[in-house]
Amino acid sequence: MRSDLFGDQAEGLRRLLVRNQTRVVTVVAGKARVGRTSVAVNLAAALHQAGRDVLVLDENPAPGNLSDHMGLTPRFDLLDVVRGQCHSQAAVLQTGEFSVLPTARAMAAMGQLSRAEQQQMELSLTEASTGMDVMLVDAAMQVSSASDGHVLTTSRGAVSSGLAGDATMLVVTDATASGITESYALIKRLALENARSQFEIVINKADNEAAARAVFDNMARVARQNLSVRLSYLGGIPRDERLQRAGQLGKAVTAAFPDAASAHAYTALAQGLLRLPVPDIGKDNVRGMLHGLLAQARQRQVPEKLLTM
Repeated sequence: MRSDLFGDQAEGLRRLLVRNQTRVVTVVAGKARVGRTSVAVNLAAALHQAGRDVLVLDENPAPGNLSDHMGLTPRFDLLDVVRGQCHSQAAVLQTGEFSVLPTARAMAAMGQLSRAEQQQMELSLTEASTGMDVMLVDAAMQVSSASDGHVLTTSRGAVSSGLAGDATMLVVTDATASGITESYALIKRLALENARSQFEIVINKADNEAAARAVFDNMARVARQNLSVRLSYLGGIPRDERLQRAGQLGKAVTAAFPDAASAHAYTALAQGLLRLPVPDIGKDNVRGMLHGLLAQARQRQVPEKLLTM
């Protein structure tokens, strides 16, 4: 009886410690217009409905970024916080379901930040994520640029917090040939350049579950044959008129049309994400992400110089 009691207490303590760890999840895509930002918005809302507090880092500049999608008008952003122009909470926007921190300018300026500003960024991200169960990153698009016949991966001077640290990597693709090809190319780059070995896959705009599964199975087979990576299927999001209507209203589909097929798909996606292994207890995932960002910025400075020679 006593051993059961101690076991229950230990399990309760473990859950408390895990809850105090912010899970970092980044949403990436190999090409534009596959619905990466829509996935980030609707996944954040579904995680909120699952009882999680969520902060979204919006890494993309307006127009057309996540803040625009939600009808938000930022007055401040992370770079303003880093430069001492406002407190971290003044830059955080509220949607009613999750929080949003605009970070596009800070990501673009990362390589030029002083040591004091880097330390302020670490403090600011830690403050903004305090009490959050999930930090979801709507990652900046990665652009390939050619120089002397060599392809260099860049994002026009910016780095992405989504590629740093031990964040869960959620790759969004669609069932088109170009979507699959570009997603595989992105996975290959991240595997080779960022030592990524695990990727979670969501198939957006799927005709049905069988079609989404078929796309994933093909991607996983090619990855097994050619790369030392593991792909895991987190689900398919069906084409749904009500999902589009919700976006036009600046809302998540789970809030606007909770009985829609896409709303059920996002609920399942959120549950699948939450079933993934939790971060190591005692590990500061936000700090690890920032340290990865700074290393990424230093590495990026050399290719950027090469591009201008």
